[in-house]
Amino acid sequence: MSTSLSIGELSARTGVTPSTLRIWEERHGFPVPSRLGSGHRRYDEGDAVLVAEVARLRDSGMRLDAAIAAARREAEHQQQVAGGPRTRSVHARLLRREPALPVHRLRKRTLIALSHAIEDEFCARARDAHLFGLFQRAEHFAPARSRWRELALLARTTHVFADFPPGSRDEDDLQLVTLPERSPLLREWAVICDATEAPIALTAWEVPGQVGVPEHHRVFEATWTMVPSLVREAARVCADAAAGTPGADELAEELAAAPTGDRADPELASAFFNRAVAYLDRG
Repeated sequence: MSTSLSIGELSARTGVTPSTLRIWEERHGFPVPSRLGSGHRRYDEGDAVLVAEVARLRDSGMRLDAAIAAARREAEHQQQVAGGPRTRSVHARLLRREPALPVHRLRKRTLIALSHAIEDEFCARARDAHLFGLFQRAEHFAPARSRWRELALLARTTHVFADFPPGSRDEDDLQLVTLPERSPLLREWAVICDATEAPIALTAWEVPGQVGVPEHHRVFEATWTMVPSLVREAARVCADAAAGTPGADELAEELAAAPTGDRADPELASAFFNRAVAYLDRG
């Protein structure tokens, strides 16, 4: 099993102070901790290696954002060479693959509008899509359950991830995936549509320190993409997290292939933007 490190232990291992680690997490989404029920951060050996490498690159004069991107790319390469596990965070995987993706701080109500825009565009365009939704907590999924049941009728596969009780089931077309207690996906929001006609991925991670913040005012750092290869990367993280569920092996095998084409569709981007604006205008 992976070693569990507190932020103080990670600091002692790497020479990076806890306050600096918190600043890195807040501003750059790095390192990505898991959380105990108490809210305390926990890290593993891989995090320690990454933080130490970023510190080394910083000492050599590299900018922090560039150092983080370089360390992540090298770690991903080493894991693939060794056949080891991939990044367990959708948000981190996308930014590792494409550090230039814009990141925006958005409230939950804005993320809901963006998510609904993706879902509507999927219904209008996509067929044979693989849909993935990250909801963090089961109670957050409850208001969207009926909507996602309808989406599942149109999709090839549909997976929803949250802290569901083990053994949770829904309709046959909608697969509920229980996230383990320390999964970094418990801090993430995502709607991913892996489809030839309308590939799009929205991902966000919840900014720390929001105890007591009203639900719709919770703040996330979000990014999105319509580049097919990046959407496929996001889908692969979800497929990895769904391992052990019915059809998971077949899904992972299909997503291992490269998508057709690798350019974002400007018509899709325009349609997504227009739908998002309409949802935001409704308040």
